[in-house]
Amino acid sequence: METWLWALVGVMAVIILLLVLKICALQNAAEEIGRAFADRLMTDTNTLIDLSSADRHMRRLAEGINVQLRKLREERHRFEQGDRELKNAVTNISHDLRTPLTAIYGYLDLLEAERMTEKAERYLRIIRNRAELLAQLTEELFRYSVILSAENSGMCEPVNVGGVLEESIASFYTALKERNIEPHIRLPEAKVIRTLDRSALARVFSNLLSNALKYSDGDLDIVLSESGTVTFANTASGLNEVQVGRLFDRFYTVEAARRSTGLGLAIARTLIEQMDGTIAAEYEGGRLSVVVGLPGEG
Repeated sequence: METWLWALVGVMAVIILLLVLKICALQNAAEEIGRAFADRLMTDTNTLIDLSSADRHMRRLAEGINVQLRKLREERHRFEQGDRELKNAVTNISHDLRTPLTAIYGYLDLLEAERMTEKAERYLRIIRNRAELLAQLTEELFRYSVILSAENSGMCEPVNVGGVLEESIASFYTALKERNIEPHIRLPEAKVIRTLDRSALARVFSNLLSNALKYSDGDLDIVLSESGTVTFANTASGLNEVQVGRLFDRFYTVEAARRSTGLGLAIARTLIEQMDGTIAAEYEGGRLSVVVGLPGEG
Protein backbone atom coordinates (compact mmCIF):
# COMPACT_ATOMS: atom_id res chain seq x y z
CA MET A 1 0.00 0.00 0.00
CA GLU A 2 2.79 2.36 0.92
CA THR A 3 4.49 1.60 -2.42
CA TRP A 4 1.41 2.75 -4.37
CA LEU A 5 1.11 5.83 -2.20
CA TRP A 6 4.72 6.77 -2.79
CA ALA A 7 4.29 6.10 -6.51
CA LEU A 8 1.23 8.38 -6.57
CA VAL A 9 3.12 11.09 -4.71
CA GLY A 10 5.99 10.77 -7.17
CA VAL A 11 3.66 11.06 -10.15
CA MET A 12 1.97 14.10 -8.61
CA ALA A 13 5.35 15.70 -7.94
CA VAL A 14 6.39 15.15 -11.56
CA ILE A 15 3.09 16.62 -12.79
CA ILE A 16 3.46 19.66 -10.50
CA LEU A 17 7.05 20.14 -11.65
CA LEU A 18 5.96 19.97 -15.30
CA LEU A 19 3.16 22.47 -14.64
CA VAL A 20 5.57 24.85 -12.91
CA LEU A 21 7.98 24.57 -15.83
CA LYS A 22 5.10 25.15 -18.24
CA ILE A 23 3.92 28.21 -16.35
CA CYS A 24 7.48 29.61 -16.25
CA ALA A 25 7.82 29.02 -19.98
CA LEU A 26 4.52 30.81 -20.64
CA GLN A 27 5.58 33.72 -18.41
CA ASN A 28 8.88 34.01 -20.27
CA ALA A 29 7.06 33.90 -23.60
CA ALA A 30 4.59 36.58 -22.44
CA GLU A 31 7.45 38.81 -21.28
CA GLU A 32 9.25 38.23 -24.57
CA ILE A 33 6.14 39.25 -26.52
CA GLY A 34 5.71 42.33 -24.32
CA ARG A 35 9.31 43.49 -24.80
CA ALA A 36 9.20 42.85 -28.56
CA PHE A 37 5.85 44.64 -28.90
CA ALA A 38 7.11 47.70 -27.01
CA ASP A 39 10.26 47.75 -29.17
CA ARG A 40 8.29 47.53 -32.43
CA LEU A 41 6.05 50.40 -31.33
CA MET A 42 9.01 52.65 -30.52
CA THR A 43 11.06 51.92 -33.65
CA ASP A 44 10.13 52.26 -37.31
CA THR A 45 11.09 48.78 -38.47
CA ASN A 46 9.57 46.09 -40.63
CA THR A 47 10.77 43.35 -38.24
CA LEU A 48 7.88 41.52 -36.64
CA ILE A 49 7.74 39.65 -33.34
CA ASP A 50 9.75 36.42 -33.53
CA LEU A 51 8.92 34.18 -30.58
CA SER A 52 11.39 31.58 -29.30
CA SER A 53 8.69 29.63 -27.46
CA ALA A 54 7.22 26.57 -29.16
CA ASP A 55 3.89 26.86 -27.35
CA ARG A 56 1.19 27.02 -30.02
CA HIS A 57 -1.05 29.35 -28.02
CA MET A 58 1.73 31.87 -27.50
CA ARG A 59 2.80 31.62 -31.13
CA ARG A 60 -0.81 32.20 -32.19
CA LEU A 61 -0.89 35.27 -29.93
CA ALA A 62 2.35 36.57 -31.48
CA GLU A 63 0.95 36.02 -34.99
CA GLY A 64 -2.18 37.96 -34.10
CA ILE A 65 -0.11 40.84 -32.73
CA ASN A 66 2.02 40.80 -35.89
CA VAL A 67 -1.11 41.21 -38.01
CA GLN A 68 -2.10 44.27 -35.99
CA LEU A 69 1.46 45.61 -36.15
CA ARG A 70 1.38 45.42 -39.96
CA LYS A 71 -1.89 47.37 -40.01
CA LEU A 72 -0.56 49.90 -37.51
CA ARG A 73 2.61 50.38 -39.57
CA GLU A 74 0.60 50.93 -42.73
CA GLU A 75 -1.57 53.51 -40.96
CA ARG A 76 1.53 55.24 -39.57
CA HIS A 77 3.11 55.46 -43.02
CA ARG A 78 -0.12 56.84 -44.49
CA PHE A 79 -0.31 59.42 -41.72
CA GLU A 80 3.34 60.46 -42.13
CA GLN A 81 2.94 60.73 -45.89
CA GLY A 82 -0.24 62.77 -45.52
CA ASP A 83 1.39 64.97 -42.89
CA ARG A 84 4.37 65.66 -45.17
CA GLU A 85 2.07 66.45 -48.09
CA LEU A 86 0.02 68.81 -45.91
CA LYS A 87 3.15 70.63 -44.68
CA ASN A 88 4.43 71.00 -48.24
CA ALA A 89 1.03 72.20 -49.45
CA VAL A 90 0.80 74.80 -46.67
CA THR A 91 4.33 76.01 -47.40
CA ASN A 92 3.65 76.26 -51.14
CA ILE A 93 0.27 77.95 -50.72
CA SER A 94 1.57 80.52 -48.25
CA HIS A 95 4.55 81.19 -50.50
CA ASP A 96 2.38 81.54 -53.61
CA LEU A 97 0.03 83.96 -51.86
CA ARG A 98 2.84 86.42 -51.24
CA THR A 99 3.13 87.45 -54.90
CA PRO A 100 -0.52 88.49 -55.44
CA LEU A 101 -0.54 90.13 -51.99
CA THR A 102 2.45 92.25 -52.99
CA ALA A 103 0.58 93.30 -56.14
CA ILE A 104 -2.54 94.13 -54.10
CA TYR A 105 -0.52 96.36 -51.76
CA GLY A 106 1.03 98.09 -54.77
CA TYR A 107 -2.35 98.89 -56.32
CA LEU A 108 -3.69 100.00 -52.92
CA ASP A 109 -0.82 102.48 -52.66
CA LEU A 110 -1.64 103.80 -56.13
CA LEU A 111 -5.33 104.15 -55.28
CA GLU A 112 -4.59 105.98 -52.05
CA ALA A 113 -2.63 108.56 -54.06
CA GLU A 114 -5.76 109.32 -56.13
CA ARG A 115 -8.49 111.73 -55.20
CA MET A 116 -11.54 109.79 -54.04
CA THR A 117 -14.89 110.32 -52.41
CA GLU A 118 -15.27 109.73 -48.67
CA LYS A 119 -17.16 106.49 -49.36
CA ALA A 120 -14.40 105.24 -51.69
CA GLU A 121 -11.77 106.03 -49.05
CA ARG A 122 -13.76 104.05 -46.49
CA TYR A 123 -13.98 101.07 -48.84
CA LEU A 124 -10.25 101.34 -49.51
CA ARG A 125 -9.50 101.25 -45.78
CA ILE A 126 -11.60 98.09 -45.46
CA ILE A 127 -9.76 96.48 -48.37
CA ARG A 128 -6.37 97.31 -46.84
CA ASN A 129 -7.48 95.98 -43.49
CA ARG A 130 -8.56 92.67 -45.04
CA ALA A 131 -5.35 92.50 -47.06
CA GLU A 132 -3.30 92.97 -43.88
CA LEU A 133 -5.22 90.15 -42.20
CA LEU A 134 -4.57 87.90 -45.18
CA ALA A 135 -0.88 88.83 -45.15
CA GLN A 136 -0.68 88.07 -41.44
CA LEU A 137 -2.31 84.67 -41.90
CA THR A 138 -0.05 83.89 -44.87
CA GLU A 139 3.07 84.75 -42.89
CA GLU A 140 1.94 82.68 -39.89
CA LEU A 141 1.17 79.73 -42.15
CA PHE A 142 4.59 79.95 -43.72
CA ARG A 143 6.40 80.21 -40.39
CA TYR A 144 4.38 77.37 -38.89
CA SER A 145 5.09 75.04 -41.81
CA VAL A 146 8.80 75.90 -41.66
CA ILE A 147 8.89 75.20 -37.91
CA LEU A 148 7.19 71.83 -38.39
CA SER A 149 9.49 70.86 -41.25
CA ALA A 150 12.70 71.76 -39.42
CA GLU A 151 12.37 69.92 -36.11
CA ASN A 152 15.26 70.39 -33.67
CA SER A 153 17.28 72.29 -36.27
CA GLY A 154 18.00 75.31 -34.06
CA MET A 155 21.31 75.96 -32.35
CA CYS A 156 21.05 75.20 -28.62
CA GLU A 157 23.25 77.15 -26.24
CA PRO A 158 23.27 78.19 -22.58
CA VAL A 159 20.58 80.88 -22.34
CA ASN A 160 19.72 83.31 -19.55
CA VAL A 161 15.95 82.74 -19.52
CA GLY A 162 15.25 85.87 -17.47
CA GLY A 163 17.22 88.01 -19.91
CA VAL A 164 15.30 86.70 -22.92
CA LEU A 165 12.04 87.21 -21.04
CA GLU A 166 12.92 90.83 -20.17
CA GLU A 167 13.86 91.57 -23.80
CA SER A 168 10.56 90.13 -25.02
CA ILE A 169 8.55 92.18 -22.53
CA ALA A 170 10.45 95.34 -23.51
CA SER A 171 9.62 94.75 -27.20
CA PHE A 172 5.92 94.71 -26.25
CA TYR A 173 6.12 97.87 -24.13
CA THR A 174 4.22 100.07 -26.61
CA ALA A 175 1.51 97.48 -27.29
CA LEU A 176 1.01 96.84 -23.56
CA LYS A 177 0.84 100.57 -22.85
CA GLU A 178 -1.82 101.05 -25.54
CA ARG A 179 -3.94 98.46 -23.73
CA ASN A 180 -3.19 100.09 -20.34
CA ILE A 181 -1.58 96.86 -19.19
CA GLU A 182 1.26 97.22 -16.69
CA PRO A 183 2.81 93.76 -16.28
CA HIS A 184 3.89 92.60 -12.82
CA ILE A 185 7.13 90.69 -13.31
CA ARG A 186 8.82 88.41 -10.77
CA LEU A 187 12.26 87.00 -11.51
CA PRO A 188 14.53 85.03 -9.17
CA GLU A 189 17.70 86.66 -7.87
CA ALA A 190 19.89 83.94 -9.37
CA LYS A 191 20.08 83.60 -13.13
CA VAL A 192 18.10 80.72 -14.62
CA ILE A 193 20.35 79.18 -17.26
CA ARG A 194 19.05 76.54 -19.66
CA THR A 195 20.47 75.02 -22.83
CA LEU A 196 17.92 76.14 -25.43
CA ASP A 197 17.40 77.66 -28.86
CA ARG A 198 17.50 81.35 -27.96
CA SER A 199 15.52 82.58 -30.98
CA ALA A 200 12.87 79.89 -30.49
CA LEU A 201 12.50 80.80 -26.81
CA ALA A 202 12.13 84.47 -27.70
CA ARG A 203 9.45 83.53 -30.25
CA VAL A 204 7.57 81.55 -27.60
CA PHE A 205 7.61 84.47 -25.15
CA SER A 206 6.50 86.89 -27.89
CA ASN A 207 3.58 84.65 -28.84
CA LEU A 208 2.52 84.32 -25.19
CA LEU A 209 2.67 88.10 -24.72
CA SER A 210 0.63 88.53 -27.89
CA ASN A 211 -1.87 86.04 -26.47
CA ALA A 212 -2.11 88.08 -23.27
CA LEU A 213 -2.84 91.22 -25.30
CA LYS A 214 -5.77 89.46 -26.97
CA TYR A 215 -7.47 88.10 -23.87
CA SER A 216 -6.38 90.19 -20.88
CA ASP A 217 -8.92 92.35 -19.07
CA GLY A 218 -6.11 94.78 -18.21
CA ASP A 219 -3.70 92.86 -16.02
CA LEU A 220 -0.71 90.57 -16.59
CA ASP A 221 1.47 88.67 -14.12
CA ILE A 222 4.69 87.09 -15.40
CA VAL A 223 6.63 84.82 -13.04
CA LEU A 224 9.89 82.96 -13.66
CA SER A 225 10.75 80.40 -10.99
CA GLU A 226 14.19 79.07 -10.08
CA SER A 227 13.12 75.66 -11.42
CA GLY A 228 12.69 77.09 -14.94
CA THR A 229 8.89 77.43 -15.00
CA VAL A 230 7.50 80.56 -16.65
CA THR A 231 3.89 81.55 -15.96
CA PHE A 232 1.86 84.15 -17.85
CA ALA A 233 -1.39 84.86 -15.95
CA ASN A 234 -4.14 87.40 -16.55
CA THR A 235 -7.84 87.92 -15.98
CA ALA A 236 -9.75 86.77 -19.07
CA SER A 237 -13.49 87.11 -18.49
CA GLY A 238 -14.15 86.62 -22.22
CA LEU A 239 -13.00 83.00 -22.11
CA ASN A 240 -14.33 79.79 -20.62
CA GLU A 241 -12.80 76.41 -19.80
CA VAL A 242 -13.81 74.86 -23.12
CA GLN A 243 -12.18 77.66 -25.12
CA VAL A 244 -9.03 77.55 -22.99
CA GLY A 245 -8.81 73.80 -23.60
CA ARG A 246 -8.59 74.51 -27.34
CA LEU A 247 -6.22 77.48 -27.34
CA PHE A 248 -3.32 75.36 -28.59
CA ASP A 249 -5.33 73.93 -31.50
CA ARG A 250 -4.22 75.11 -34.92
CA PHE A 251 -6.41 77.88 -36.41
CA TYR A 252 -8.69 77.97 -33.35
CA THR A 253 -9.80 81.49 -32.46
CA VAL A 254 -12.45 82.97 -30.19
CA GLU A 255 -14.64 86.02 -30.59
CA ALA A 256 -12.31 88.03 -28.35
CA ALA A 257 -9.48 87.70 -30.88
CA ARG A 258 -10.96 88.39 -34.31
CA ARG A 259 -7.61 89.48 -35.75
CA SER A 260 -5.91 86.29 -34.60
CA THR A 261 -4.79 83.58 -37.01
CA GLY A 262 -5.10 80.89 -34.36
CA LEU A 263 -1.48 79.82 -34.89
CA GLY A 264 0.42 81.76 -32.21
CA LEU A 265 -0.01 79.28 -29.36
CA ALA A 266 0.25 76.30 -31.72
CA ILE A 267 3.66 77.61 -32.81
CA ALA A 268 4.66 78.18 -29.17
CA ARG A 269 3.72 74.62 -28.26
CA THR A 270 5.64 73.18 -31.23
CA LEU A 271 8.78 75.17 -30.40
CA ILE A 272 8.66 74.29 -26.70
CA GLU A 273 8.15 70.58 -27.41
CA GLN A 274 11.05 70.62 -29.89
CA MET A 275 13.22 71.87 -27.00
CA ASP A 276 11.87 69.03 -24.76
CA GLY A 277 9.83 71.43 -22.66
CA THR A 278 6.14 71.55 -21.78
CA ILE A 279 3.37 74.13 -22.10
CA ALA A 280 -0.19 74.08 -20.81
CA ALA A 281 -3.10 76.45 -20.22
CA GLU A 282 -5.26 76.59 -17.10
CA TYR A 283 -8.45 78.54 -16.38
CA GLU A 284 -9.73 79.06 -12.87
CA GLY A 285 -11.72 81.83 -11.27
CA GLY A 286 -11.80 83.82 -14.49
CA ARG A 287 -7.99 83.84 -14.77
CA LEU A 288 -6.04 82.37 -17.65
CA SER A 289 -2.61 80.92 -16.86
CA VAL A 290 -0.19 79.63 -19.49
CA VAL A 291 2.61 77.66 -17.84
CA VAL A 292 5.85 76.88 -19.67
CA GLY A 293 8.13 74.20 -18.25
CA LEU A 294 11.66 74.44 -19.58
CA PRO A 295 13.96 71.38 -19.67
CA GLY A 296 16.54 70.69 -16.92
CA GLU A 297 19.64 72.54 -15.84
CA GLY A 298 21.82 74.13 -18.49
